[in-house]
Amino acid sequence: MVKTKEHKETVHMAIQGYEGSFHQQAANIFFNKNVTVECCDTFKEVVKAAKDSKRTDGCVMAIENSIAGSILPNYNLLQGSNLIITGEVYLQINQNLLVNKDVELEDIKEVHSHTMALQQCYDFLDRYKWKLVDSDDTALSAKLIARHKSKHIAAIASSTAAEIYGLKILAPKIQTLKNNYTRFLILRRPHDAVPVVDGNKASINFQTTHREGALARVLGVIAINKVNLSKLQSFPIPGSEFKYQFHADMEFDNIKKFDSVIEKIAPLTESLKIYGVYHKGVWK
Repeated sequence: MVKTKEHKETVHMAIQGYEGSFHQQAANIFFNKNVTVECCDTFKEVVKAAKDSKRTDGCVMAIENSIAGSILPNYNLLQGSNLIITGEVYLQINQNLLVNKDVELEDIKEVHSHTMALQQCYDFLDRYKWKLVDSDDTALSAKLIARHKSKHIAAIASSTAAEIYGLKILAPKIQTLKNNYTRFLILRRPHDAVPVVDGNKASINFQTTHREGALARVLGVIAINKVNLSKLQSFPIPGSEFKYQFHADMEFDNIKKFDSVIEKIAPLTESLKIYGVYHKGVWK
């Protein structure tokens, strides 16, 4: 990835969740740890913070998962935000069993984490007779066992949480499905978005006419111009009679190909918005 100004300066980004969350891990990867985070309870609050220049420089927001699929509400938040996509991160979601420094497997009586994290690790957890306790957040579970110096409680969370809260990774990568990736978007305000040099991926939103073959004509233009359509997501338009808008991710080896596609599909759409041109993320 070509480094830009974004990768050299320390930035302050909004994330969903607590310090040590996978959102923070994604932020650390993209900004080479030159980042601080503002933790928010909801994705709606994340976008609100990202739009406020007095609070943050932007946000990092999960948009899809290789197992659970698209996070549809976040696409809607993106559309209404006026934020610009300046990058992306594909992060492998590795769940780890975390404990305080002097705790071993035989000492554990309870394991705390978000219910989804617990479910992702059932094959490992079923080997033991531990009590499983649901919590609001994986990183929060790690924070609490560190704060209370728990001797009989473990948490399931990220390696970043272990680093932040000084915990020991007693068992790494305990999730059942190893190829579990989440895609995160890096979003900045229009005036703060640094143009990405030699971008090879772009995201757009468009709406076609409600006529036979309208979408096919748009897709045909993309194919003819040898641009790879890596994602196409449809959304109902609120208040309409089953009319749809589309989110499209496109990959290309030359920005001129993308520019040509936009020029040619614009007359075929009722509305067209470019969310950003950026570098295709590397799977971590």
